[in-house]
Amino acid sequence: MQEAGKIIKIDRVIHEPVRLAIMSCLYEKKYVDFVFILEKLDLTRGNLASHIKRLEYAGYVDVIKTFKERIPHTTYALTTKGKKAYEKYWCFFDEIRQDIDLEG
Repeated sequence: MQEAGKIIKIDRVIHEPVRLAIMSCLYEKKYVDFVFILEKLDLTRGNLASHIKRLEYAGYVDVIKTFKERIPHTTYALTTKGKKAYEKYWCFFDEIRQDIDLEG
């Protein structure tokens, strides 16, 4: 098995359950709006906003603010950096599973 310190490689920004769920939604769709994520993940507005802010600060998510018939509309998309980080996150777990399979 790999060294015990390997677990440190987990991207803590993505690893948090709500942010992982947000990243998963965004990875599967090109753009997702605030209301979709809010309802899909059953979050409060404040909770969603704080997690999005953390993902945006990390450079993983673009926040696109527009208006639809004078009503503010916020949409999110993964950045290239965010897509790579998400893929790397899951590759890490694939490596762990592969290590376990090789030992078993």
